[in-house]
Amino acid sequence: MKSKKILSSGVAAFMAVAALGTPVWAVTGVQVATSGKTYASSVVQCALNPITGMAPLVKAGLYNPKQNASATVSLNATPEATVTFFNPDADVWLANGANTVRVELNNHTADSYTFDTSPIPNLGQPNICIPDTAGNTVSGDLETAASGKSSATVTPGCALNGATGQVQPYINLFDNGTYLLNVSVNNVPKTQLNGTTRLHTPVFLSPGLNVISAANGSLSTDYYVRDGGIGSCTLP
Repeated sequence: MKSKKILSSGVAAFMAVAALGTPVWAVTGVQVATSGKTYASSVVQCALNPITGMAPLVKAGLYNPKQNASATVSLNATPEATVTFFNPDADVWLANGANTVRVELNNHTADSYTFDTSPIPNLGQPNICIPDTAGNTVSGDLETAASGKSSATVTPGCALNGATGQVQPYINLFDNGTYLLNVSVNNVPKTQLNGTTRLHTPVFLSPGLNVISAANGSLSTDYYVRDGGIGSCTLP
């Protein structure tokens, strides 16, 4: 069995978990085991799980497979997916703590990759992809970031999302001055507020935990976390 290890970086855990272990051989974004037959991501990414929301993710699978190749990808000894020449990799959503992703070929060649996704102690994070918002303050139904530059409604409303054609929960995000705020939802850029012509924006929520950010250049980034439930709602 071949084994590689990746540890989480507490400082940058929200955006991506830096790889501290050195793979035997790697190309951009991946590490290839010494067998030369399997690979896994070289860093843990924060991505949108369709059920639970923002969560840590890696990909693992076959490297340059032959047409008849197949393998089983498992997480912590539990099979997750079968990969083949036609579908050579699989998404693996990681649990909190130490994770072992194993890619086992039919000929019993098996490579293991270890990732540490332990949340930063004492922050109460559901997982490493959920930022610390303890510095925010809540008054009534409005949460204001520690920077004071933005605020967001606490209780989601329900409305038709014109972009998806679906009825979804949403919140409103406000610019509290004339700050230039770049708004992203679950790491995807959404819009820009400037406090003059664009004072606020609705933010529709996906299922599970959503991370909304408002970045004032490199000066500050405000974060809000909202649970979108099942990602749908009933209009009043």
